Amino acid sequence: MPAKKTETSGFDRLLQRLDQLLDRVENMLPSVGPAPDWKMQAFRWRRRNGAGTLLGVATPHRIRLEDLHDIEPQKEAIDRNTRQFVDGLPANNVLLTGARGTGKSSLVKAMLHR
Repeated sequence: MPAKKTETSGFDRLLQRLDQLLDRVENMLPSVGPAPDWKMQAFRWRRRNGAGTLLGVATPHRIRLEDLHDIEPQKEAIDRNTRQFVDGLPANNVLLTGARGTGKSSLVKAMLHR
């Protein structure tokens, strides 16, 4: 019996070309950083060498909501939204805006403490 000649189907050729393309694209992407240490209580996003990664904060600041003055509506809104999120209820993303020194970061740190 003569040996059967097998031809690569169009679909197989497409899969082979897609595999080659993925290899080329993956070489252009930044490397994946180390996995975060999920035992940490707080994290900050840092960009290094063109890639972003979560870094644990070893000693987060201990600010209390009660220490922040004259921003009651903002405190109430972020507290309510954070509690809903923690309880698994619908919650919104939080966008804090304002000039430098108006307490945006302190508000987030205070919520961590609470």
